Amino acid sequence: MSAPVNSQILKILENLAIVDSYAESEILKAELLRDSPPIFKVTPANVDEVIARRSQILRAIYPQVLEVQASSQIANSLIPTLWYIWIPLAMHLAEQYQWQPIIQGILGGQGTGKTTMTKFLKLILIEMGYVCVNLSLDDLYKTYKEREEIKKLDPEIQWRGVPSTHDLQLGIDTLDQLCSDRSFWEIPRFDKSAHSGAGDRTNPEIIFTKPQIILFEGWFVGIRPVDPDLINSYDFTEESDRQFVLKMNTKLQDYLPLWQKLDSLWLLLPEDYRDSLQWRRSAEHKLTNGMSDGEITKFVHYFWRSLPPEIFIAPQRQSADLVIEINSDHGITKLSSPLGLDRSCH
Repeated sequence: MSAPVNSQILKILENLAIVDSYAESEILKAELLRDSPPIFKVTPANVDEVIARRSQILRAIYPQVLEVQASSQIANSLIPTLWYIWIPLAMHLAEQYQWQPIIQGILGGQGTGKTTMTKFLKLILIEMGYVCVNLSLDDLYKTYKEREEIKKLDPEIQWRGVPSTHDLQLGIDTLDQLCSDRSFWEIPRFDKSAHSGAGDRTNPEIIFTKPQIILFEGWFVGIRPVDPDLINSYDFTEESDRQFVLKMNTKLQDYLPLWQKLDSLWLLLPEDYRDSLQWRRSAEHKLTNGMSDGEITKFVHYFWRSLPPEIFIAPQRQSADLVIEINSDHGITKLSSPLGLDRSCH
């Protein structure tokens, strides 16, 4: 995931990441005032303060950014995305914190960059002095034994990930206890390598400081059931596919109490959802024991078949608090706030 930027601005930002220098701040000021999305509220009155604060954060986290970039085999510079997207979004979350934990939902399909985004938001917020934790929808999977029982009862549920494969009470209880006063807090974790890749729950992460900001991400976090008539009017290749989607739509009803815990929802929206297939392939090719291209195709199509993006993601474009549009090169092309990013989280 990256933000497009010209070579002159990139050079200035790379310099800012290393040294405390404002020699060319006028260029940055003009550029921010001209192009910064309205949701970040950059004005002539505060632009100097914005540049100073973003620069301070960028320099502080830059060594860790280089480590993550190397370990994740990310070729393009992350500095523009940090400067234009992730740092200002983290600053926004920090502004919203009012002594009660914020639960920020992040919705994004396969390969959209939600995990990477969550990782850097957490890094930035911790650098800013906030106690930030991350929770993935994947961490809420039912145990291996429970999912094997599901497969026996419903042969269509062959892989984890689709509605009905998560322990929803575990999710609700986790978010409730993360927002309560305790001596310690537990965050469930899931080991995807267990049982030859089928995965199983592992020991929870234990923390001893109450979280202030909770980043909750997943491929259908916040997705709600749609009118069955919308599904029935959709052109499916096979009638069995329609019936499967209707079943998954019904299962989504069970997730509503969990989604109600969210204070707001951000949507990572590809120009074409089919790009996620290539993104997933690229990610798997970097792994030592990654899936084959054929396995990836089957895996990704399984998710598309369960909750077709045209039916379930499209409505989120109008209801999400923030929409982050992504092109086929993983570049962020637009940020918009259909409901207004300024609304109070509590």
